[in-house]
Amino acid sequence: MENVKINGPKIWFVTGSSRGFGRVWTEAALQRGDKVAATARNIDSIADFKDKYGDNVLILPLDVTNGEQVQKAVKAAHEYFGRLDVVINNAGYSLVGTVEEAKADDILAMYKTNVLGPVSVIQAVLPIMRAQGFGHILGTSSSLGHYTVPLIGYYCSSKWAFEAIYESLAVEVKSFGIHVSIIEPGAYATEFGSENSLQFSENLPEYEAVRNMVFENMGKMQRGNPDATAKAVLQLVDTKNPPLRMFLGSHNLEEIRQVYSDRIKVWEAWQDVAVAAQG
Repeated sequence: MENVKINGPKIWFVTGSSRGFGRVWTEAALQRGDKVAATARNIDSIADFKDKYGDNVLILPLDVTNGEQVQKAVKAAHEYFGRLDVVINNAGYSLVGTVEEAKADDILAMYKTNVLGPVSVIQAVLPIMRAQGFGHILGTSSSLGHYTVPLIGYYCSSKWAFEAIYESLAVEVKSFGIHVSIIEPGAYATEFGSENSLQFSENLPEYEAVRNMVFENMGKMQRGNPDATAKAVLQLVDTKNPPLRMFLGSHNLEEIRQVYSDRIKVWEAWQDVAVAAQG
């Protein structure tokens, strides 16, 4: 089934519209005349959208870890606008702590937001998009969906899981005319590093050297301008056959090439052992 061409404004549903990329992309869609169901845990943080864009925006409270609230928000958006063209899973945060330091409850809480929350949104919108015969489901991952950094290994793992789910989803829903895309930003000057986007584990003194190294390296990163990403995302949702993955930023491709080159070298070095293990 080929995607149905959308004439006129697109209808968006965006999680995490209050800050960072979610706010930038919500504003970009509204500025060009599209219509958006903008969601956030605290709707006061996105109330200004209503003042600026009137009926073109629907403000909805949404905690993606609350499955019932997800269903209500998606239903309300569909009833208000009549269809859903673009759905972006953007809500998420990072747990800062080594593998030993992080507590199980904190790891689970992050996974509920970063992995299970997006799944709830996907499961809520798919019946609508199947009935329409079209739609585009996007999700904000990270270049860290391909490699890891010490101290945020659990966050990285949530993005690896996120990418695996989206990759499987892309194949499963292709015949319904639904596109799937993973957005993979590098380092950007967003509020992702703020207290609202980070959860810290208890620090063990044994990891002080690692912690200092990571924070020092992060401080040296060249961070992109989040406002500059709007054009790329609009181009992505307007593309007839959008890619499964799209980087945002100038350094990602070089980093990922090195990561996969190193992995392939190791696999090749152990290939004889692997083949012998076939039996």
